[in-house]
Amino acid sequence: MQNKDPLAGRLSEKSASSALYVLCIALFCAAVLLVSFQFLSLRQSFLEDLKVQIRIVSTNSIAAIAFRDAKASEEILRAMQVSSSVDSAAIYTEPGMPFAFYVRGKDSTIAAATTELKNAGYQFQLRHLDLAETVNLNGKPIGLVTLRASLDILYMRLATYALITACVFLASFGIGYLLVGRMRRRVADAEAHLTYLAHTDAITELPNRHAFNKILSQALLDVRQPENHLELILLDLDNFKSVNDSLGHLKGDQLLKAVGERLSSGLRDTDIMCRIGGDEFAIIVGSRNKQHRGRPIAQKIIRALAAPFTIDDHDVFVTASIGTSSSADDKLDIMALTRNADIAMYEAKAKGKNTFEVFKPEMNHLAQKRLSIENNLRKAIANDELTLHYQPKLNLHHNRVTGFEALLRWNSEELGEVSPVEFIPVAEESGLINEIGMWVIRKACEQIAIWERQNLADFKVSVNLSPRQTRNLLLATDILQAMHTAKIDPGRMEIEITETQLMENIDSNIELLAQLRSYGLRLSIDDFGTGYSSMAYLKRFPINELKIDRAFVRDIPGSGEDEAIITSIIALGHGLGLTVIAEGVETKQQLAFLRSVNCDSIQGYYVAKPMPADEVAHFLASLEHNQ
Repeated sequence: MQNKDPLAGRLSEKSASSALYVLCIALFCAAVLLVSFQFLSLRQSFLEDLKVQIRIVSTNSIAAIAFRDAKASEEILRAMQVSSSVDSAAIYTEPGMPFAFYVRGKDSTIAAATTELKNAGYQFQLRHLDLAETVNLNGKPIGLVTLRASLDILYMRLATYALITACVFLASFGIGYLLVGRMRRRVADAEAHLTYLAHTDAITELPNRHAFNKILSQALLDVRQPENHLELILLDLDNFKSVNDSLGHLKGDQLLKAVGERLSSGLRDTDIMCRIGGDEFAIIVGSRNKQHRGRPIAQKIIRALAAPFTIDDHDVFVTASIGTSSSADDKLDIMALTRNADIAMYEAKAKGKNTFEVFKPEMNHLAQKRLSIENNLRKAIANDELTLHYQPKLNLHHNRVTGFEALLRWNSEELGEVSPVEFIPVAEESGLINEIGMWVIRKACEQIAIWERQNLADFKVSVNLSPRQTRNLLLATDILQAMHTAKIDPGRMEIEITETQLMENIDSNIELLAQLRSYGLRLSIDDFGTGYSSMAYLKRFPINELKIDRAFVRDIPGSGEDEAIITSIIALGHGLGLTVIAEGVETKQQLAFLRSVNCDSIQGYYVAKPMPADEVAHFLASLEHNQ
């Protein structure tokens, strides 16, 4: 990519040329003015000098003219030969008769005693200066002295001054040219640097979003032949925030640079990689005929990121969610091409990350639906569209309900019933989950207080925390405030957090759980068995309960693999002094197996489906009656 904008370069050259042109004109005008002023000054000085000389001749000639002594007059005029500029001189008697004269050379001429010269006193010609001085005796004119001087000396002096001025002019212009040239280079360097900063990402040295938009627009214009098309690949690094949180932003920047270098090295020279966001990259790929290179490149990226990155002796593992789109789909413009790749990338994220998706038209419908869900979800709390349903937990040792899990439900005025599977991920991505999550906690606390007034106090209520909620530094304080406001015992509340969430930011989560535990809340690891926690980490978490994921319960009885996993989890939990609950129990056979392996509690449709709060009392009464 060209770092320098050609248009900016041309403007810089034009500005520099204009500056030199203006400088040259200014210096030339100054030189002309100086030479003109010097010419006028020299001419005036020359005139004044000759006026003095002719006045001396006039004064000395009074007696000679009065006595008609021609010889004396000639002696007086001959004194003019000491003045190198005087070519000739003459004395006239009244009324203008020649009386005596002096001529320096044979080519010299005498100034005529004209009325114009006599009245003016002097007359400048091209090559000489004529002067006239009246000789007076007792206030009466008795004669006239004329003098003719060559202007050669004046012109020589003027030429010398003009030469000096020209030298100064050239020297000044030369210095100005050097300064302007230096300025031009500095301006060009500054423009190049500004253009570089405007088009290049400072961390990875890849083209940035501004450059990406220009490159992609131009590339789409260049793709004119029907058999050619462009493919756009967008990739977003998964959970990159945890790298910044754990290692710091400086190490995060080093990781971004390393990712850019590794991925760029595997591309063709014609492929262009850009960094268009914090942890988001784009690759513009040109393809010919019906060949689609987006899918194999996405697969190549996944393989390339599999190897760890070494950042200051730390091995950091990175995965990416990737989406691809093609201009072959109805010759899309830049906005549509980018939007489609973005939609495909979010589909990859929704499928669990570390994978890729190729855009399909039906994804656009899903994206529009997701946007509609987000827009309506923002109004859900204000419109009182959210409710909580409660699913009971059955203790197998005492065969009684010991708790309920609060599950969020949404009945949208515009969309109708929306499944949590659809709106919870949208709330998480948009950041609405923080507001909604606190609403759930407050409502659960209020409901516990209502049940206590109804003497239904012999069970606990669990609430799930989302990954984004756990990053809120004030979460524990907000939960404590909600319990104090509802005036309930913290022991009635149980917080569930998934195993995968716990492992994303271990130290911070341990601190959060310890704080919640210190308030008296019970803590449970949800979906246990699907994450990657080890014994070393598990024993550090201040938890009370393990909750076996429904994926292991669903297929029992079966081949024995799920049964073995469940048995191991129960043994592990009991070994650590924890209670164990299995969710997703739907059959009598599943219940029988879980009893046989000493599982503490179960939750699922076999016990009851989630129910509104006002049905809980009736459910508990009917359950007690059936026993």
